[in-house]
Order: sequence, then C-alpha cells, then structure tokens
Amino acid sequence: MKIRLPFFLFIFLFFSTVFKSFAHEIRPAFLQIVQIDQNQFDVYWKVPRLGDKIPSIAVLFPNDFKVESLSQPNPVSGFVIYAYRIHSEAPLNGQTISIDGLNKTLIDVLVHVNFLNGEKISFMLQPDNPSYIIPDKETLLGTITTYLILGVEHILLGIDHLLFVLALLLITVGFKKLIKTITAFTIAHSITLSLAALGFVGLPGPPVEAVIALSIVFLAVELMHYYKGENTLTAKYPWVVAFAFGLLHGFGFAGALANIGLPQTSIPSALLFFNVGVEIGQIAFILVVLGFIWLVKKSKITFPKWLKLVPSYCIGGISSYWLLDRVIGFWM
Repeated sequence: MKIRLPFFLFIFLFFSTVFKSFAHEIRPAFLQIVQIDQNQFDVYWKVPRLGDKIPSIAVLFPNDFKVESLSQPNPVSGFVIYAYRIHSEAPLNGQTISIDGLNKTLIDVLVHVNFLNGEKISFMLQPDNPSYIIPDKETLLGTITTYLILGVEHILLGIDHLLFVLALLLITVGFKKLIKTITAFTIAHSITLSLAALGFVGLPGPPVEAVIALSIVFLAVELMHYYKGENTLTAKYPWVVAFAFGLLHGFGFAGALANIGLPQTSIPSALLFFNVGVEIGQIAFILVVLGFIWLVKKSKITFPKWLKLVPSYCIGGISSYWLLDRVIGFWM
C-alpha cells in the first residue's frame, strides 16, 4: 500500500502542468462604455489573457459609429486593456453591440454602460449570444440573471475551489456530518465574500490565492493520513476546518468579483445572486461527486487498496504546484 516518492513526483509534475492554466476560472472580458458628452463615449475593453495568448475577440459597434483608438494596448496582470472613443449622432440606447469572434471562445463579456444622466446598465454577452441591443434602462431581472450565471461559472471553472470541496467530501463520513461541513463552508465564504465586496474588509489578492492553495495541500495531507487509518483533525471536525478555510476562500471569490465589478445601482442584488450562483454550482458539483461515489460502491468492483491514496496524491500534487507558483509570483 506504500506509494513511493517517485510516484508523488510524477503526479506533481504531470497534473501541475495539465492544470496550471485552470487554477482560476476562465475570467470574463469586461467592456465599459462611459458617456462623456451628448455624442461621445469612452470605451475600455479588457480582454483576459490565456497564458501568453490573447483571444481574437473585438467589439463591433454600428457602422455609423466612428471609432478612435486612444492608446496602445496596455498589458496588465492577466488582461490586456484597449481604450477607444466612439462618436455618434444617434443615441446609444437601442443600438446593437456585438463581440466579433466570441462564438469561437469560452469567454463571457460583462458590459457596463454609464450615461451622463446617471443611468447605469449592465448585461452579459456569451459565445452563444454575442450581440445585445442596449436597453433604455437597467432591469433587475437582467442584473439577477447576469450575476447568477457569473457565480455558477466562477465556481465550476474555479478548479482550486472545487479541489478543496472534493477533499472535504472524501474525508467526511456520514450524511449529517457532510451537511454540517458544506453548510459551514458556505456560511464562511458568504460572510467574507459579502464583507470584502462591500469594502468593509480586504486582503491582498496574491497572498490569499497562495494560502488557498495551501489549504488544499493541508486537506490532501489530511486525506492521505485518514486513508492510512489515522484519526485526523479534519476527519473528526470537518465543519471546523471547512469554516476556517471557507473564510479565506470567500476572499478569493471577492477578488474575482472585484475583477468583474458590481453595478452601482443594484449592488445588493448583484452580490446576492453572484453568491447564489456560487452555491448552485457548488451543490451541482457535490451531487455529481456523490453520484459517482454511489455508482462505484454499487458496482461491487474490488479495487486495490493503494488506489485509495491516489486522490490525495493527485490533489496534493496539483495544489503544491499552485502554491509554489503563486509564492514565486510574489517576486515576479
């Protein structure tokens, strides 16, 4: 049953390479349009970089709009920012905004429009729906739908958060204990997500991301000892560990939401439904994992004993790479 060091190193190198680009969710692009006078708008187009590559997506305005580039593309952490000014004699309301090439990607585009009269409109464009007619005013339903989808996508594409939940599921025995554990994690990250998003508390992003990776390493080690028959802290009190680290993961969710932005006219609704979306995605993942475990148990297949350790080594290898990568990133 003993797994030797070379196997761990293989897991570390192989899975860390495969999953490096998935340490975070696929971030949405961001389009901000700000009216500066009756016929002019400043446009800021923020495109996520996928490693060293920049997706071939571009904003398309109506033909009678004149587009002027204000600066050279500005690369920032994880993104490239483009700045334009558009001129039009026609009002922006009722016009169609499209993203060329979006249907060939997995990227969503969050759009914020700020008018001179104080009106603010937010909506989302997706690969299967890359065009949108700008409405006359913000609708609550539009805000709810946009941030609900963003919340679901964030958790389902945030592999680091899912690995943490997976490790919790594997080490928690008993339905009641599992409910307490998941509830504790949900309450904890909801608290810090809300407080950080509203500006009451805050922590710098890079250290938070590094410690999130460390929390997954911790659970991987706990899971390995548990499968070896040891009564670990997490096995005895999983809800305590889930709550403590859940507070930290909430800051990670808040960092992602800060990159997305909140509509100033509907902050409570946007924050609430982003959080609801995260919970929906989390519950969906848990149900899939529990369904898979149930099928494996029902199959009556006899697996070698050493196979139980493979999940902890895989989770530990991936999260160890993320931890090192994020710590090294402090000085890069």
